[in-house]
Amino acid sequence: MNIRNYEEFVLSTEVYEFENLKERLTNVNIIRLLHSAIGCSTESNELLDNLKKHIFYGKELDLVNIEEELGDILWYIQIALNVIDKSFEEIMEKNIDKLKARYSKGFTEADANNRDLEKERKILEK
Repeated sequence: MNIRNYEEFVLSTEVYEFENLKERLTNVNIIRLLHSAIGCSTESNELLDNLKKHIFYGKELDLVNIEEELGDILWYIQIALNVIDKSFEEIMEKNIDKLKARYSKGFTEADANNRDLEKERKILEK
């Protein structure tokens, strides 16, 4: 494969149905979820950057910054929770129920690699 063939394939598989995108992007809750997801990603990357600088550059681990980034992530998560009309408590409970089903006797690599996704989905859909 050469760069020109790659470029042609990429461009032929790019989304061009902009009218459909435009319609979905007029939904305020979709925009709010997008804001939340982008924000979570951005803040998570800032958290990772702190760890990168500590591990690879030998800088002191900045715990104040870690606390700040975790707070920012929670802020963005709260926006998403508001959009889907769920509470932190509801999401935490479903998460624990899912993990109990996955790791009934505690974490094992075998359980991590052999998940029952149907069972987990049913738990999350309750």
